[in-house]
Amino acid sequence: MTNKKYKALVTDRIFFGGVDAIDELMANEKIDVIYDLRATVDSPLPSDISVHQPLLDDENEQDKSIREAVNKVVEAYKEGKNVYFHCNTGRGRGGTLAAATLLELGKAENVEEAELMTEAIRPETNIKPAFKEALNRLYGK
Repeated sequence: MTNKKYKALVTDRIFFGGVDAIDELMANEKIDVIYDLRATVDSPLPSDISVHQPLLDDENEQDKSIREAVNKVVEAYKEGKNVYFHCNTGRGRGGTLAAATLLELGKAENVEEAELMTEAIRPETNIKPAFKEALNRLYGK
């Protein structure tokens, strides 16, 4: 088995990683929608199925942007779509949304467990303290 640049959060359905994994992902998986979590995108989106769904750094917008992104991922998943989400590296914003998705799907009981599960799937995950605080506000401590 090769070491892929992306990882499955939910087997064969929800994947996450960095922007550099899209070509490999598209060659190996059937993906219906890609959510680009980068706060700003200075060039065209990386694929024709990409949607810009930013997780914002601004403290006043973090909770709302995480909530909107996780709702889009879960909605697409419940519609039977296969989903990929990414930031630049797949560590910070990608890890944040992975943890939120695990919580929304009931696969984790709390933020700490969701973060540990996300790190077990993709060890390079590194949720920034500000995003972890936002997750705690959204999902309780």
